[in-house]
Amino acid sequence: MTPDSTFPPSIIIVHEKERRDKCSVEPLRGRSDFLFHRFPLRAAVDATGYVRLALEGKPLSLEDRDRGLLVLDATWRLAGKMESAFFDVEPRTLPPWDTAYPRQSKMTPDPAQGLATIEAIFVAYKILQRDTSGLLDAYHWRDEFLRRNQGKSIIASPGRDRDRSEIPRRD
Repeated sequence: MTPDSTFPPSIIIVHEKERRDKCSVEPLRGRSDFLFHRFPLRAAVDATGYVRLALEGKPLSLEDRDRGLLVLDATWRLAGKMESAFFDVEPRTLPPWDTAYPRQSKMTPDPAQGLATIEAIFVAYKILQRDTSGLLDAYHWRDEFLRRNQGKSIIASPGRDRDRSEIPRRD
């Protein structure tokens, strides 16, 4: 895949307690369209012109297409604590999609609309009409994720039903 250099690279902030062997976005390391940083941050991250994927906020839309994407990668409990470092980055929510990632949190319940980080990036890229080629290639639960969300529409532009794109059907 040739990354699309038209857009700012997506920034992924990975909590130091996140296990790299279980990290769904680990295969994206080394791609020019993704920048990885470890949390807690050792240096400031310039997120000017970025939006942050979050559980609350304005829905992500095609209006955000030219902006960068900031994604926090950690357990839900730790991601909530990380958000305070990025309150200045406008939050954006995703439409409801079903995760295929097996959850096993014993400390806090996972949010119903929560997705694995790679799943959230995939949905966000579909909304922003960015190239999703290769994003899910190394994701162990890719086929199940696509199956569970088969036929779901993404509204690419607010209020315009004709601008819907569907998740590809996998036969």
